[in-house]
Amino acid sequence: MTQTAAPQRCPGCGSLLAACDGPVHAYMLSTPACWQAFGALVAREYADPALMEVHRLTVDTWAVQHPGDGSRRAIQSVGLHLCRLTLQLEHGFSGRRANDAMLRLGRLKAQLPALPPRASYRMTVADMGPVSGPDAHAAAVRRWARSTWEDWADQHGFVAEYLARSGLGPFSSTAR
Repeated sequence: MTQTAAPQRCPGCGSLLAACDGPVHAYMLSTPACWQAFGALVAREYADPALMEVHRLTVDTWAVQHPGDGSRRAIQSVGLHLCRLTLQLEHGFSGRRANDAMLRLGRLKAQLPALPPRASYRMTVADMGPVSGPDAHAAAVRRWARSTWEDWADQHGFVAEYLARSGLGPFSSTAR
């Protein structure tokens, strides 16, 4: 990967990272540097089993910050990742349990509308630099996830409604 001198702003999350050449996600819009930073974060989690507890928060947070190219799969990605984020942050689902729920939510994904992208985020992958140890990493991921969920506050009602329609809302017997 070749580094260039000028920083580049990510069209998805707005992070400002040193520009570089390299691959990007197939349909989530980002700079190569942002995709690389996300890859490094995920690699750190896969290298330490203790970090798998927050891995899905990492994936969901990055995904909703990179809404994509407007394709059906990009629209569905944002909606489903927002749902999995809320199940973990607001309803106490473990990552594994939230993932199982996300698979069920996929039944209704064709009904997901395009949600308006955010103009900016208070925290991005650029704020997730190296941390010392798994506890600090997990705490940083949780702060990033919570901050991003708050950045999507205008869509909390929509997510709650979608979860309720799917049988996963907070008052649904299948949510427990």
